[in-house]
Amino acid sequence: MARTYAEQIVNTLEAQGVRRIFGLVGDSLNPIVDAVKRSSIEWFHVRNEEAAAFAAGAESLVTGNLAVCAGSCGPGNTHLVQGLYDSHRNGAKVLAIASHIPSQFIGSHYFQETHPEALFQECSGYCEMVNSATQGATILHHAIQSTMAGNGVSVLVIPGDIAADPAVDSPQLASTISASRPAAHPETFELEALAEAINRAGKITIFGGAGCRDARDQVFALAGKVKAPVGHAYGGKEFLHYDNPYDVGMSGLLGYGACSEAFEEADLLILLGTDFPYSEFLPRHTDTAQIDIKGRNIGRRTTVKYPVTGDVAATIDDLLPLIQEKTDSTFLAKMLRKQESNLHHVIEAYTKNIEKQVPIHPEYLSYVLDDLADEDAVFTADTGMCNVWQARYINPNGKRQLLASFRHGTMANALSQGIGAAAANGSRRQTIAMCGDGGLGMLMGELLTLKLHQVPLKAVVYNNSTLGMVKLEMLVKGLPDFGTDHEKVNYADIATACGIKAFRIEDPKDVRPVLAEALAYDGPALIDVVTDPNALSIPPEISLEQVAGFTRAATKTVLEGGVGKMFDLAKSNLRNIPRPSGFKL
Repeated sequence: MARTYAEQIVNTLEAQGVRRIFGLVGDSLNPIVDAVKRSSIEWFHVRNEEAAAFAAGAESLVTGNLAVCAGSCGPGNTHLVQGLYDSHRNGAKVLAIASHIPSQFIGSHYFQETHPEALFQECSGYCEMVNSATQGATILHHAIQSTMAGNGVSVLVIPGDIAADPAVDSPQLASTISASRPAAHPETFELEALAEAINRAGKITIFGGAGCRDARDQVFALAGKVKAPVGHAYGGKEFLHYDNPYDVGMSGLLGYGACSEAFEEADLLILLGTDFPYSEFLPRHTDTAQIDIKGRNIGRRTTVKYPVTGDVAATIDDLLPLIQEKTDSTFLAKMLRKQESNLHHVIEAYTKNIEKQVPIHPEYLSYVLDDLADEDAVFTADTGMCNVWQARYINPNGKRQLLASFRHGTMANALSQGIGAAAANGSRRQTIAMCGDGGLGMLMGELLTLKLHQVPLKAVVYNNSTLGMVKLEMLVKGLPDFGTDHEKVNYADIATACGIKAFRIEDPKDVRPVLAEALAYDGPALIDVVTDPNALSIPPEISLEQVAGFTRAATKTVLEGGVGKMFDLAKSNLRNIPRPSGFKL
């Protein structure tokens, strides 16, 4: 039986299968760290609590299990915030232990005093302060149950003195945690209204996001029945892109392919499980339906004429018997043809005379990385241009997993998320962090974490000595870029000084052989690749008016790049579409 409340916390976490706590020690955390020392749980020492929260979020997302991070009072808490925002918005199951100043000094402007309950309110689904060991035992259960039920991050604020108080038994702690997600079927009247709209529409486009995770078969069944092209948001790429016979690519800032055309030419757009934030990329004059388990998301981004609250899979299962199968595939064929056309002309950009292209094209690096990585690899990507490379070149296949700061959009996430994912997977599953040099520089101290814990992460650094996405944003706004470029840095030398195996690639001829060697290395490794800082420069014939605000035309023209093996998919789809009598491609 636990002697102290700190031991009770640790024992409870052990019972929930927690294997490690990411954190940084500090005086207010001492009772908890001491309890961890006598447990089966590993204290996973990081250099910044922000990284601890990123890592815990990634561990949860790759395992589906509870993950834990911890920070000491004051600055330790404030460092946690950034990573907790990301974990909360990504839907990770994370318990954050935020220690606090001694309880008798709360409210007296004590050394390092903050107000953690207010601090963490927006980046958590449950946040409570422990005011006694008795109450603390009860809310420990509440915190775990809340995050495991899918309500986002839970935060326990624990004054250091209470952590050392004698433990008190709580019946709630004996409860079995429920993490199930029952199917939610829609209301009949909403379903019937959507079915009628589908039956009336001549041209339908489907656009799916992360809410299609468990609905891939249903989405394709719907697309096949109504002959609809299927586009995806960044969060839906992992689930809808691969082996998709209806694929028209991605919309948004990172978009490619025929998705925009499919939006504009449709009579009806159906949004599936996506809270796609960029309203400017959604059509303004197309009737729109939206299916989402989170009713609060419906109509948040555009005018929705046909709202349906329910699971994507369950809703489509209920919908299919109500809709008539369409026989005219002209619109689908046209969009698939457009998809192939849009991708065809960019292939040579990274396949022709590539050995002569210096600095190295980041597109080519990403293409080779996708080709060499394991079929079940986990990829993390820094926010910025690395998002572009992951979104366009890393091909999911039903086994791979893509992590990024999808909703919070923070820099410096890739290395720390990679640490969490690799720590959870060990040597059983390859983990690759696609790091921008800007992001790596921001939390570069976590290279020491890689070394300390011998995490078998492979960190590929896109070293272009600039904040590429910020530069592009400035240029398309008509502003001369300022403050985006920085001195060239040899990150391989820094990694070597940290005791990490490092590789540096400057010649494009070395990309494939050196990358293959690095990925095969048994242990942590950093691959520093000097890439072209102007990979996405604006063509001179594009006017500022056309590109301002990242309009759809700007995305198609400015951000269009090679998309690797997706072209083969687009070309294959053309061969497989049904052809109406007299129709020619």
